[in-house]
Amino acid sequence: MATLEEVTSCVSGYDPDALPVAKANEVIRSFVKPISGVEKLPVRAALGRVLAKDIVSPIDVPSNDNSAMDGYAVRGADLSASVPVTLTEIGAALAGRTFRGAVGPGQCVRIMTGAVMPQGTDTVIIQEIANIDGNRVSFPAGQETGQNRRLAGEDLQKGKPALRAGRMLRPADIGLIASLGIGEVSVRRKLKVAFFSTGDELVSVGKKLKAGEVYDSNRYTLWGMLERLGCEVIDLGVVRDDPKKLEAAFRKAAASADAVVTSGGVSVGEADFTKQMIAKLGEVAFWKIAMRPGRPMAFGRIRARGRSAYLFGLPGNPVAVMVTFYHFVRGALLYMAGRSDTGLPLLRAKSETAMRKKPGRTEYQRGVLELKNGEWTVRLTGAQGSGILRSMSEANCFVVLGHEQGSVSAGDYVEVMVMDGLV
Repeated sequence: MATLEEVTSCVSGYDPDALPVAKANEVIRSFVKPISGVEKLPVRAALGRVLAKDIVSPIDVPSNDNSAMDGYAVRGADLSASVPVTLTEIGAALAGRTFRGAVGPGQCVRIMTGAVMPQGTDTVIIQEIANIDGNRVSFPAGQETGQNRRLAGEDLQKGKPALRAGRMLRPADIGLIASLGIGEVSVRRKLKVAFFSTGDELVSVGKKLKAGEVYDSNRYTLWGMLERLGCEVIDLGVVRDDPKKLEAAFRKAAASADAVVTSGGVSVGEADFTKQMIAKLGEVAFWKIAMRPGRPMAFGRIRARGRSAYLFGLPGNPVAVMVTFYHFVRGALLYMAGRSDTGLPLLRAKSETAMRKKPGRTEYQRGVLELKNGEWTVRLTGAQGSGILRSMSEANCFVVLGHEQGSVSAGDYVEVMVMDGLV
């Protein structure tokens, strides 16, 4: 297993005092590894879990050629491109009740959606255009051979992967697995993540504030973000700025979790204090990320009681905690959990307002994305300070201003990252 120093030495232009977002993510992704551990679950219990092994289809889906419409099953050889044809109806095929017998020249079978195509037929003509006279059925010219027919194995072929490992199982996936007759699936065990806040000024919800104190909101947002990722969450509470208490918290977290996420204690001055305390527990780098909000960050690996955990030390300001979590921690945790889809898509929208921006850092403004006159537009939520948690609550997207990008004028197009399902 490579050390953090070895990983950073391989990253060109690595500068811990001015590290671009992309470089920080490169280091993190090169250092963290997926967890081991697989369990078998009933299909319904696997919703939201990460598939550990490919699901290989044991059957063809559909298992037989079948009708895609209500109508008549006919032989393509009986059809004409230029003149109507009249055929004799000899029976019916229903879903779950196969027509027994073969269809010969000049014959047809009434068929329902999903019913197996009768022997000898290869085409379905919809009932709306049929002209019925007793058992004689006429069809207009121009019907195409093979129309309205679903082929066996058209959806899934026997012996071929239906779902690939690394996929988070969604409702459609659960239904797909059930359609194959599979009752149990192998999934990755849940990722265990311990988290806590640091600071003497923090007060738990429900207690009365004294001068200089603030309620600890970060643990609540961290809990929510971790829960949404499907992690097994271990809340270690508020840890005071005391070396012994901090060391005890880090040791407990490392011994019980795969990853540790903290808020506070990584700013200038605070970082020196934390750095000395955790140096004996493992290897941690303290970075100044070229981003706004969320400049200070710590990352590495700590050990205790024969176990190790990856450490993500986030800043203390509420918005900075959320921004750094989504743009560094989220992808790393999903990768550790075995997910193959860890990225977040960017969309383009027209900015309704000007935005001041200096090249040389990535900025994540909080915005409101709306559809106006058929075009996506975005406006800021207001003041963008890193302590204004309301800006995250009111937003439905991040406006992502790239590292080399400068200021934005009203009417310019910007990249946005939609928060729906994220925050």
